[in-house]
Amino acid sequence: MRITYILFLGLLFSTKLLNAQHTEESEHSHHKNEIGIANSPVFLLKEKEFAYGLHLHFIRNIHHSKFGIGLGYERIFDEHKHNTIGIVGSYNPIDRVFVNISPGVSFEDSGHSGVHFAFHLETTYDFEFKNFHLGPALEFAYGKEDYHISIGLHIGFGF
Repeated sequence: MRITYILFLGLLFSTKLLNAQHTEESEHSHHKNEIGIANSPVFLLKEKEFAYGLHLHFIRNIHHSKFGIGLGYERIFDEHKHNTIGIVGSYNPIDRVFVNISPGVSFEDSGHSGVHFAFHLETTYDFEFKNFHLGPALEFAYGKEDYHISIGLHIGFGF
């Protein structure tokens, strides 16, 4: 659990440093919609093993504000074949930084474990290239069977 705190604080600190390098306030245009994908190695804390994770989401901005709402899906390609579907709430506290929370349900392909509550917390720092943006993503997820952390690359398309 200590590594989770260290990774989160490291990402937060690096974000503050990058933001402090801007001498003037930059104009950040909010797109009405975003389709995003995050690829990352996922560390399953109880099982103490790595797996590949893929996260997809669609977020709709709420009236050009710092808030958005949408849907998300995550797949962890391990022996259990974890799937999570959830509602995503997005917040943009400072330029280029996004925090997403996603309560939802988790299940396995086999159906043996049933469907149960899951919660994801993700933060990203985006570099923009016209309608595309990409940057590092840090995620913590909780589920009944296990919880995991991941650091990966977020790629999004705003329209």
